[in-house]
Amino acid sequence: MDDQTSHAVTILGCGYVGKAVACQWRSAGLTVTATTTTPDRLAELADLCDRPLCLRANDPTALKAALVGQSVLLVSLAPRRSGIYRETYLESAQTLAAVLPTLPDLRQVIYTGSYSVYGDYGGKWIDETAPTNPSAENSQILLETEQYLQSVARPDLAVCIFRLGGICGPGREIADIFRSASGGTRPGTGQDWSNWIHLDDIVGAIDFARDRSLDGLYNLVHDRPMMQKELLDQAFQVRGWAGVTWNPNESANRSFNARVSNQKLRDAGYQFRYDSPPFN
Repeated sequence: MDDQTSHAVTILGCGYVGKAVACQWRSAGLTVTATTTTPDRLAELADLCDRPLCLRANDPTALKAALVGQSVLLVSLAPRRSGIYRETYLESAQTLAAVLPTLPDLRQVIYTGSYSVYGDYGGKWIDETAPTNPSAENSQILLETEQYLQSVARPDLAVCIFRLGGICGPGREIADIFRSASGGTRPGTGQDWSNWIHLDDIVGAIDFARDRSLDGLYNLVHDRPMMQKELLDQAFQVRGWAGVTWNPNESANRSFNARVSNQKLRDAGYQFRYDSPPFN
């Protein structure tokens, strides 16, 4: 692999996370390719990367063409609408697995998934060794996507899987995410656990993974999980908004409830910027 190839990186799916990573990688002197499924976004991506492309990740011809000569691939996909998780995630992973044998320069795949694949642990602490038991269909699809990507790892190709918490950051402040709950009633007691991760730490961890050629499975969440009640109370208090009333007679119907540990990523050497979600 020549020096030019070693600095060539592709971001498959350049949305909220992908755009931030593109800015980070380009500022680090890497040659960045970024993809979208929407032609109207190409001009926007042209300001963030060196090569903007419009393609669907389940198109083998287009995907192979995009990845020729690339050393690192970040898979940071998100469905454009509800009901297309299988197409967005699993079919894309299957397509990538099919074209990988024709991409000898690729040295690392980094994938951003979700901790929802663990399922409901009743609020217990868990780490990456915990068995997965997703009860929601979309979470099952995310787990199958992980498994497909892990299956393509080889001695010269690292595959790093990040299981992300709920994403917060500029433009995605927690108060705004839950704005409709202010002054209203929500089912349950609010005592179920949530795990979050700030955009800055997502970008930081992804760049850390690239720099260290990180391989394997890692939880990417803040140090401190928060109960839903505490989370919303703090978020709304900072804005001066009305709080939430909880109805314990109605089930919250959460398909995942666990306190997720990030210790493995810390042990690998990553230093988190936030230990819990910032509210201001």
